[in-house]
Amino acid sequence: MRFRAAIRNIHTFTKLTGSLLLLSKVVWIRFDNDQVRFTVIPERGSQVWAVLSIDSIFEDYSVTSNTPGNAINLQVSLTHLNRALRSAINATSASIRLTKKDGIPLLTITITTATFASLRRPPALEGVNDLRLPSEVPNLTPTVETNQGNDDSISFQDQPPISMPSDRETTITQSVAVTVLAPQSVDSIHEPTCREPDVHILLPPLLQLKAISERFTKLALPSSHAAIADENHSTRLILSASPFGEFRIGVQTAACKIESKWQGLTNPELDPTQIEGGEEGVREHASTKQKNRTREEAWSTVRVEGRDWGRVLGVGRLGGRVVACFCDDHALILYVYLENDESGADDSVLTYYITSYSQ
Repeated sequence: MRFRAAIRNIHTFTKLTGSLLLLSKVVWIRFDNDQVRFTVIPERGSQVWAVLSIDSIFEDYSVTSNTPGNAINLQVSLTHLNRALRSAINATSASIRLTKKDGIPLLTITITTATFASLRRPPALEGVNDLRLPSEVPNLTPTVETNQGNDDSISFQDQPPISMPSDRETTITQSVAVTVLAPQSVDSIHEPTCREPDVHILLPPLLQLKAISERFTKLALPSSHAAIADENHSTRLILSASPFGEFRIGVQTAACKIESKWQGLTNPELDPTQIEGGEEGVREHASTKQKNRTREEAWSTVRVEGRDWGRVLGVGRLGGRVVACFCDDHALILYVYLENDESGADDSVLTYYITSYSQ
């Protein structure tokens, strides 16, 4: 099997691995002819199933294997991959390929950076900084020369030409050990399935939401002595959305009850071509029926673990729009659509599955 590609968007690649690292130390990466998949399935907490178009982060992409679609499945340490990518942030070019050394498969990242050769300080500056008497410093007094055309020109004596900096390329190679996964070992891993969402809503900026969520989580934490006694204690945030453009987040404990609310948000319309049954399927969809309820009854609510929710919101560093799908008292699904500079290119989508706790 072979894989190689030039990295065209190192910033997106680095931010993606950084956001996934908040949830897990290991990622399953699948390269094939059509797309690149990143999957995170931690023992506890939210799952991530990301599908990226090839041209969103790569170019000159080539993958070959003996499996259908030329698929290659790798288990990779996010810690090591993210560290290697961070070293390429200021690179002029970077590439990635699958290699092997001493029988160990590696993802090898080759980074090229441009540096300037150090300047040789001109003698004029050397004379200024010298601890010598003025009489011992070379004469740098300008001399005025007069030619026959009465055109005066000024020249400096005892000053050689200043050497200019020159470009120099430096190549750095970073290798990350990986595990090649056999097709049969991943065939049984499937994306979670949920019932029809009751509410779809476009969330406010995630970084703003993250700051509020973290503040609520800290306010609801017990005293330090109680926290030490109960290591498994977790703060659960209450998230709710309505089909009337409203979203709220809050926390309720024996000591406090606080809440923030947004209005005027967008509830995306369902696309009949993506719904089983077309127009009829849209009319019978749970989210359509939710709109027929009163404002007080139309809220859909989930309860999430505060720290896990804060880590999920770390994906806000990637930008893009985020659609939240609420399955009342069951699950919350986030679709993070990454921006693509090329018109007509396939969308890149990160899907987060967050289980709701019972009341």
